[in-house]
Amino acid sequence: MFHSNLFNFIIIITIIFIFISPAISQPNFSCSNKTGNYTANSIYSANLQHILSSLPTDERIVEGFLNISYGKGSNRVNAIALCRGDLPQEVCRSCFGDSVLELPTRCPNEKEAVIWYPNCMFRYSNRWIFGVVQDAPSFWIWNIEDAQDLQGFSKAVQGLLTQVAEEAALGDSKLKFAAGNVSIENEDYSSVYGLVQCTPDISQSECFDCLQTLAGVVQTRCPGKIGARMMRPNCILRYEIQSFFDPAVSIPSQSTPPPSPPSPLFPISPPPLSSNTSTNGEEKDSKRLKTVIVIVLPVVVVVLVVLIVSIFIFLRARKPRVGVTCSEVDDTADLETLVFDISTIRNATDDFSDENHIGQGGFGTVYKGSLVNGQEIAVKRLSQNSMQGESEFKNEVLLVAKLQHRNLVRLLGFCLHEDERILVFEFLQNSSLDKFLFDPLKGQDLDWGMRYKIILGIARGLVYLHEDSQIKVIHRDLKAANILLDTEMNPKISDFGMAKLFQDDETRGNTNKIVGTQGYMAPEYAIYGAFSDKSDVFSFGVLVLEIVTGQKNSSFYLEKNIDDLISYAWRNWREGTALNVVDPILKGGPSNEIKKCINIGLLCAQEHSADRPTMDTVLLMLSSDTITLPILSPPADFMNRKPKTDISSPESSGSHVIEME
Repeated sequence: MFHSNLFNFIIIITIIFIFISPAISQPNFSCSNKTGNYTANSIYSANLQHILSSLPTDERIVEGFLNISYGKGSNRVNAIALCRGDLPQEVCRSCFGDSVLELPTRCPNEKEAVIWYPNCMFRYSNRWIFGVVQDAPSFWIWNIEDAQDLQGFSKAVQGLLTQVAEEAALGDSKLKFAAGNVSIENEDYSSVYGLVQCTPDISQSECFDCLQTLAGVVQTRCPGKIGARMMRPNCILRYEIQSFFDPAVSIPSQSTPPPSPPSPLFPISPPPLSSNTSTNGEEKDSKRLKTVIVIVLPVVVVVLVVLIVSIFIFLRARKPRVGVTCSEVDDTADLETLVFDISTIRNATDDFSDENHIGQGGFGTVYKGSLVNGQEIAVKRLSQNSMQGESEFKNEVLLVAKLQHRNLVRLLGFCLHEDERILVFEFLQNSSLDKFLFDPLKGQDLDWGMRYKIILGIARGLVYLHEDSQIKVIHRDLKAANILLDTEMNPKISDFGMAKLFQDDETRGNTNKIVGTQGYMAPEYAIYGAFSDKSDVFSFGVLVLEIVTGQKNSSFYLEKNIDDLISYAWRNWREGTALNVVDPILKGGPSNEIKKCINIGLLCAQEHSADRPTMDTVLLMLSSDTITLPILSPPADFMNRKPKTDISSPESSGSHVIEME
């Protein structure tokens, strides 16, 4: 009976072990039906099977990277396979073999999927993915153990990651990979080891930007953690306190000690050793039982430890900003990767102290903060009576998180706690454009060269939103207060709470809720609620005229005989006195370039949306001196046209919402 019970116990423990251990050892994957699903007997399925069956034996794998397409039209399957740059060919083939078997079982009918193993990555899609940088889906995990010196360790890690990122980005079209290590002082370990890699089909700058984004996640999500792995479709990053790669591939300038076995991100204690002794044949049953115990005991110990670690991880995963894994499969997963704990926010801002107050936005207050690793952040604390509801809040979080461009402000995360709704952004030292442009003293620091650079940067940001990002975005609230400036006065578009996403086949939309700022809204939007990318073009035109004149559009309503800034600029343009509207600070600047910007501003502010250029055309006009600009028509006339519902004056030029009948 005892042996029978023991056997049953072994079976139960084995089953538990089988189901628990994959949580640590299994690969990470993501399935997406955003591009559609397929059925088992479809042409797409047959094309996918062709790639899956041929990939492990494809001779091109010898180089560790392969992009392959099979099929035609909407049934074409595009696939990318990437092996870790320090591994031999046989290891790559084995990893790819596992990938093509595992991924279809995980994603049985989605047309787009990706899987990450420690040694390789494999993905496929029915859309073009070669040379296209994607921010999602992503996977990330970190060690729950902190370094003794958080700031010192974080600084060393960031320095190492930057160095290997620069090295990897310099790689060619076959390999963009680098690894290295740096020495660590005042710790129980001597070095930290880092490895980065990009798919070699992207450019040098795209590779570096992708890796720097992952390094930014390390810096903001897990500062001071002794190990982490970050994966995106186009780049991967990993660092540990023990060597985990072939030292022969490390950066020559780094000194790498002899390799030791890699430590798992969530360390599991080894089972205790057991001894087994027997003295005579009369103890055969006892010997047999001891043999069973020797076999079972380590398994039991491992399982118990795994159970404890799993429960610990599960409990900690329910708290934000702890060692968790996230895959951006849907909106919920997207949000989870951006969560900040309220205590972290309060500590960073000294509990929202007045000393850290740096501005008042349309929907709340902005504070300066500092994380434990020394990184400065901007914290936007939405007011409880703000007109931006929970849907608008989540809209801004999800939207901005998916947008990555040098002329867009970078979202670091958010916090939802009871009645608190908080957004965390990168901190930009020079605040917003309106603080310079409309200040008599600071405005003197904005010479024409700087203003022209700002205009170009805003145009590039809008081109990205309208044309180059994965999702077409209409900002709907473009104004000087929503243009932030970094230390080098590079502009970054911010505040996406009112933005709208367009599907690939959409060109315009209509709403009964008009949002925006008076004076910046296009007439078709302010009056009828119709919006498109041309609505943003109109706002850009007003903004360009403000940058050239140094005056607020709203300030003209206080003067007699002047309808608005657009009409004022138009009258002078028509009368041949365009330079009369220019900010006196700019006198003596390049008149042709200044007049070109006035022309472009008025062209963007045409009454009919069809007469306005697209932003990519605007950027071309700004960048070229040989293009002939179209003849201007009179600008929009708001004085004789009224919206269905009156527009109330916004407070402090803030955004507002108008409910249409």
